[in-house]
Amino acid sequence: MSEQSKTAPPAQDAGDGELLHGSKQALILGAIGVVFGDIGTSPLYTMHETFLPEHGLHPYPATVLGILSLVTWSLIMVVAVKYVSLVMRADNKGEGGIMALMALAQRSVGSSTRMRKLVVLMAVLGAALFFGDGVITPSISVLSAVEGLKVTTPALSHWIVPLTVLVLLGLFWLQRHGTARVGAVFGPVMVLWFLSLGVIGVWNIIQAPEVLWALNPWYAVRFFMTHGVASLLALGSVVLCVTGAEALYTDMGHFGRFPIRAAWFGFVMPALLLNYYGQGGLLLHHPEAISNPFYHSVPVWAQYPMIGLATMATVIASQAVISGAFTVTRQAIQLGFVPRMQVVHTSREAINQIFLPWVNRALLIAVMFTVVFFGSSSALGGAYGIAVTGTMAIDTTLTMIVARRMWHWNRAAVILTGLVLLSIDLSYFGANTLKIPDGGWFPLVLGLFLFTVMTTWRRGRELVIREIKQGGLALAPFIENISEHPPLRVPGTAVFLTANQESVPHALLHNLKHNKVLHERNVLLTVEVLETPIAEADERIHIDDLGGEFYGLGLRFGFAEDPNVPLALAQCARTGLPFDMMDTTFFLSRDNIVADKGRPGMALWRDKLFAFLSRNALPATAFFQIPGNRLIELGAQVEI
Repeated sequence: MSEQSKTAPPAQDAGDGELLHGSKQALILGAIGVVFGDIGTSPLYTMHETFLPEHGLHPYPATVLGILSLVTWSLIMVVAVKYVSLVMRADNKGEGGIMALMALAQRSVGSSTRMRKLVVLMAVLGAALFFGDGVITPSISVLSAVEGLKVTTPALSHWIVPLTVLVLLGLFWLQRHGTARVGAVFGPVMVLWFLSLGVIGVWNIIQAPEVLWALNPWYAVRFFMTHGVASLLALGSVVLCVTGAEALYTDMGHFGRFPIRAAWFGFVMPALLLNYYGQGGLLLHHPEAISNPFYHSVPVWAQYPMIGLATMATVIASQAVISGAFTVTRQAIQLGFVPRMQVVHTSREAINQIFLPWVNRALLIAVMFTVVFFGSSSALGGAYGIAVTGTMAIDTTLTMIVARRMWHWNRAAVILTGLVLLSIDLSYFGANTLKIPDGGWFPLVLGLFLFTVMTTWRRGRELVIREIKQGGLALAPFIENISEHPPLRVPGTAVFLTANQESVPHALLHNLKHNKVLHERNVLLTVEVLETPIAEADERIHIDDLGGEFYGLGLRFGFAEDPNVPLALAQCARTGLPFDMMDTTFFLSRDNIVADKGRPGMALWRDKLFAFLSRNALPATAFFQIPGNRLIELGAQVEI
């Protein structure tokens, strides 16, 4: 039995994400266990990466206070103000993430073709960069935790990469058990992690209370005024403290808005600030601790336990990005940007908790390569940041479109808010472009590859539909001709899957040509994905009586739903078109894509890439959950 059949899709939807089963306390605990892992483990490496020798910075008191002030106000402005307070308002009926935001922005701009294309382009680029970040986050997080061995036992340094690989293999193996179970296990671990961060921070702050002056943003301003180019290099590392903010928004569909906000303001943010200030206080009195300020801030007797706890926490940090990748991929599939692939539900109560085996395997391979290729968190520091800051700038732009068109903010408020947030995002992005030669090229190459795949699939599907429409036989005259010259009719219902309700499906023509018969009732079925997560009951089914026992049937699903065609057909009885599944046969034309350099559309290499993706995509029948014993597939060649 396949994994797809082991777990049936949930019978009810998750609504706006706030109505998932379980108490608020349980959801908050689950959110701490899944959502905050990435941003919660940033104290492991942020301060160390900022003071790398190549940045030309030294842990002098004014410099330490300036860096701490930058970290403080980055957490406040980027995470607390922008993502938690503003962007999370842009939930698409409970769904978050850049693809959900894209669908919301498309609805906001209405029928403007130019604006819709611009929104799609930005969202696809942002999603591609998000996936690039999803490869780097597990690598740098787990590496930085295991590198604590350098501090405690330098002789074990050569075991760091092999141990990291083993830990990550275990993490990706756990994914099949689902977000809910993983969150339940990881929640208590992350609570202990954040409590430890806070306690360690308070202990070190007591030793150097003057570090609290860094709460004053003037220290950040003075740092920029006195350090020139070095301040830009430092900014490219300070941004590490906010990586993971995008995952808060992407994972909103798993836990809801309230649990994430409550966990951030009430627990996570205070613990992070305390730990950063504790590291700063240590550096004020012991600048030599800059070699690894996190582990040096831990008492010697607690360093080994802390390495173990940090390793578990960084595994959980990777979980936030991985579950976010599952969510974004599922949305991209439904919206037509990624080839169809298997989606396994891991919860019967929450529709948003899913596992995508193919994505899990692809991420595993990419992460293993990244760990072995770069070999250390310092080497990966150069690669980390540019992808996530690019996505952050795109999130800001799309949110401002929604604020103007859907929330009806006045123009001045949109411009002022957008300028403030974009100035922060673009400052981080500009600072990270300086790291392109030192590893920043890696997420850009990943992002460019994924952007090419997504845009090629989208454009290829448009070309296929265009060819089908141009080469199809008009439906209305065909039905009229059938009425005048009726062929032999056989009992039962034939359902023909088609993308064009105005032309005769190829499968119907082939069936009539070769078998010389028609069924008593013929239904032309089109499946449409809406720009909302869940289709309302009154928009799910649309039926047109075309005459001569021909019917046009449109089924609509949200981008967060699994299109279960048999289940939707069972609901058609209420609208006057009942189906007996034992007396219904599905016909589908399996398109054989042929690349033709003589046709306008895409470059030949993109045509071939699309043909390859199409051959390896999950069949439409499996994706629509059509039973194989009721299916007849007929081949059709399409040149693009």
